[in-house]
Amino acid sequence: MGNRFQAKDRFADGAQYVDGRLRPGTSDASHTVVDPATGEDVLTYQLASAADVDAAVAAARRAFPAWSAATPGERAEVLHRLAGVLGERAEEFARAESLQCGKPVKLSTEFDVPGTIDNTAFFAGAARHLQGQAAGEYSGDHTSYVRREAIGVVGSIAPWNYPLQMAAWKILPAVAAGNTIVLKPAELTPLTSLMFAQAATEAGIPDGVVNIVTGAGREAGEHLVGHPDVAMTSFTGSTGVGKRVAELATATVKRLHLELGGKAPFVVFADADLEAAAQGAVAASLINTGQDCTAATRAYVQRPLFDAFVARVAELMRTVRLGDPFDPATDLGPLVSHAQRDRVAGFVERARAYATVVTGGEIPGGALAAGAYYAPTLITGAPQDSEIVQSEIFGPVLVALPFDTDDEAIALANDTPYGLAASAWTRDVYRAGRATREIKAGCVWVNDHIPIISEMPHGGYKASGFGKDMSAYSFEEYTQVKHVMYDNTAVAAKDWHRTIFGDRS
Repeated sequence: MGNRFQAKDRFADGAQYVDGRLRPGTSDASHTVVDPATGEDVLTYQLASAADVDAAVAAARRAFPAWSAATPGERAEVLHRLAGVLGERAEEFARAESLQCGKPVKLSTEFDVPGTIDNTAFFAGAARHLQGQAAGEYSGDHTSYVRREAIGVVGSIAPWNYPLQMAAWKILPAVAAGNTIVLKPAELTPLTSLMFAQAATEAGIPDGVVNIVTGAGREAGEHLVGHPDVAMTSFTGSTGVGKRVAELATATVKRLHLELGGKAPFVVFADADLEAAAQGAVAASLINTGQDCTAATRAYVQRPLFDAFVARVAELMRTVRLGDPFDPATDLGPLVSHAQRDRVAGFVERARAYATVVTGGEIPGGALAAGAYYAPTLITGAPQDSEIVQSEIFGPVLVALPFDTDDEAIALANDTPYGLAASAWTRDVYRAGRATREIKAGCVWVNDHIPIISEMPHGGYKASGFGKDMSAYSFEEYTQVKHVMYDNTAVAAKDWHRTIFGDRS
């Protein structure tokens, strides 16, 4: 298991990035980043205290006037340079991401890092296209136009499953729109967020525009969300924690953006291409070891195809190669931690009382015993209202259930508190159209599941939160819309004044 990123050397000065430089945290607690593939320590660092959050917010506040006054072209130019720096460091970023998360290096290299570079290039262009309604004389006597203005200091919290991409999704639209930001990554996986901030400084983004505080949720996270100088909070994580974030943000009437949990349905109609659906189900349920809010978790398969689908998915799952994330041949790495692996195993063990584990459902031994590995798992026979069907597992577990009618398929797909993503598999354009209209989710794929692109929005319905990441729609979250209205008459006594005093002349 060689060729690992040397985090202790890179972050010897600390794991906080404030006002353009690394510094140690000042809390009484430390945290150790652990390689989930081996259980070995990667980096021990001092966590951020409330005082560190205050320092980061103060730096962001100082940087805001100049950065928000920069022209869109100036902001675009430095973001283009940032995309170039990220491209030059792509291999280093991929190794760091695989080390802290346990991702197979082929996933980091082919998905996480290039996706982040593409997001950066997209927002470099989008910075010059903040659009509003066209100016016009809507009242007849006035000219109106719309300004989009930066909000201020954004306090964001990112999760551990896609640390680099989630950092980029938070930072890029915020700074492209002229805001400054303080980002708190997950304590488990801070490395690439810190590296992204360093790259931003190298690209020419001024000190204080991008700051990273790596601390515990209850101390650093809650203080960041409740900080009076933070004008907006963006959070990605579980629905339970999202409710607490909303509670704290509401107390200071902050702008709030939430991307929360998911329990994506994967609906296979009887006319679907069976092989395509089976291949898609395995890939979409196991991506990032299942630690993906949009991962396929509930496969609803029309009864004529159900048995063949289950057999083929089980067959394909057994071919997936678990191993060292740094081995290019590895398909599936460990979960992010032993605690997360044990949580996933607990769901499966409890499900054995009411469902059938078709394949998987075990912690590998041998050479993988020291890591947080879990075998790809397929379950059938679970009731619709059972825990394994309704709760977010966040691991390599797919539950398959049969349905009979199209009405039933739509009803089952929507029978969840969540609404982040879904897919429909069919050759029938009318079935596909109905599914895309009636499934309540922020993204519905047809004959595929998982692909995302920078130009299109990502965000959910219902308990999956609100607001959009990526795309030009993300500027709806990170800008204030101001209506400016000019009188064109130069008349002192306006006709509407009679509603307050005087009569119509």
